[in-house]
Amino acid sequence: MKKVMMILFIGFMGVALNAQDAKIEFKTEVIDYGEIAKGSDGVRQFEFTNTGDAPLIISRVYSSCGCTIPKKPEKPIAPGESGVIEVKYDTKRVGPIRKTITVYSNAKEATKAIKIKGTVLDKSVLEKN
Repeated sequence: MKKVMMILFIGFMGVALNAQDAKIEFKTEVIDYGEIAKGSDGVRQFEFTNTGDAPLIISRVYSSCGCTIPKKPEKPIAPGESGVIEVKYDTKRVGPIRKTITVYSNAKEATKAIKIKGTVLDKSVLEKN
């Protein structure tokens, strides 16, 4: 009887522990730079909240291009807390911006894609307008 009760207790605890999930919810999943001048500030921040009931650990952020450098939070984000993923785009490249940043975490949705878009214009083009 003791063994049966122990097995049931361990099984119940296993189910209870698995029920805890981190959940990442972004304020916005797309940042639009709009039309910006060549050489202007390319740093933007994706704000997010852990809406789950377990600490959120972002293990990696990956950009689809070397022209975009993402920076992840180093510490776990507690349930209900917020954080930011900083993205720096190289604005010395004139032309359209269409980049994807992939976020890897322990959230229920373990892989999440966020995007930046816009257009970098030569300063002479902006001065004419």
